[in-house]
Amino acid sequence: MSTQAIPDTMRAWVATTAEAPLEFREVSVPEPGRGDVLIRVVAAGISPMLLKLLRMGRYGILPTVLGHEVAGVAVAVGADVDPAMLGRRVRVHPMLSCGHCEFCLSDREQMCAESAMIGAAAHGGSSPWYREYHDGGLADYVRVPEFLVDEVPDDVSFEVAAKLHDLANAYRALIAAQVPTGGTLVITAATGAMATASILLAPHLGVGRAILVGRSRERLEQVAALGADRIAVDLIATDELPADWEQTDALTSAIRSVDPTGPHAVLDFLAVGTGAAQALKSLRMGGTLVHMGGLPTPIDVPLRVLMNYLWTVTGTRACTRGDVRAVLRLLAHGALRADALITHRWALAEADLAFDTLMSRREPIWMGVVTTER
Repeated sequence: MSTQAIPDTMRAWVATTAEAPLEFREVSVPEPGRGDVLIRVVAAGISPMLLKLLRMGRYGILPTVLGHEVAGVAVAVGADVDPAMLGRRVRVHPMLSCGHCEFCLSDREQMCAESAMIGAAAHGGSSPWYREYHDGGLADYVRVPEFLVDEVPDDVSFEVAAKLHDLANAYRALIAAQVPTGGTLVITAATGAMATASILLAPHLGVGRAILVGRSRERLEQVAALGADRIAVDLIATDELPADWEQTDALTSAIRSVDPTGPHAVLDFLAVGTGAAQALKSLRMGGTLVHMGGLPTPIDVPLRVLMNYLWTVTGTRACTRGDVRAVLRLLAHGALRADALITHRWALAEADLAFDTLMSRREPIWMGVVTTER
């Protein structure tokens, strides 16, 4: 059932192999099955992760349409879907999982052995859901199972709705950090997408003070404004540390100079270097480091030190449906405004330019989206 005439073909960004450039081509509009919703895409989030995982060979099925962050309008539904869904503003929860393991049954579906994401990678095994719904939303239309569709409040933009996955990822990381009310949180790589979302959400999770660590003071001052009216914010620019700071504990000392007793937690988004280890060493007794940067090298901290200081080191990957709904509630009630996070916008046909801009790091980008309505 549909509310409007739907074309036979659509534009889409297709990955054909792990190495080949993406192709912008005409493909068939997917036909919704019995439990499906066909969404006319209005905005789709874009992330360097999509290309990085592709080049790593993590896409289980090729060719495939990329894009795991999708918001738009439901324009057709399958026979088993309530037709009242038609015409509604919606977003897609991209996480596919088995639905019946211990993790899926306890709001931890990203830990499922069959976890995968629509329009992105297969993290676990050969999931039947991923085989059916691997095509994503860098296209004019996307077909998804109805149970992964969330309605979007009228006063939340499609652009913000498309980036709800990143916002919920940050929410999950903040939950893992367990900062006590009024406590201090260090955020590394503080000018990136996940960090900016964390700064915006931090006051809602009880954080009273944020110490932002990044390379450039100028860029740090820009992101500091996201939380400055709700929490105390301090900045540490690594460009201002001694030139050999990565070979010393200069970052540890800089954090302790701001908070002599040490922060309660660190959200670490660093993908290279020794900054994660130095931030860990700055923690107070019983502190927590949450890592979400994909650092490939070990952290050089003896287990005896972790034992003595009762530090917790944990990783986090993706978010749960519960995290998304918590962020949606904040947005729906007006407690959270996230429009400022969207710094870059491209037309659908410009997605290759968008990826190039994101991967090159030529300019500061917090969050970027492509839209079919530009």
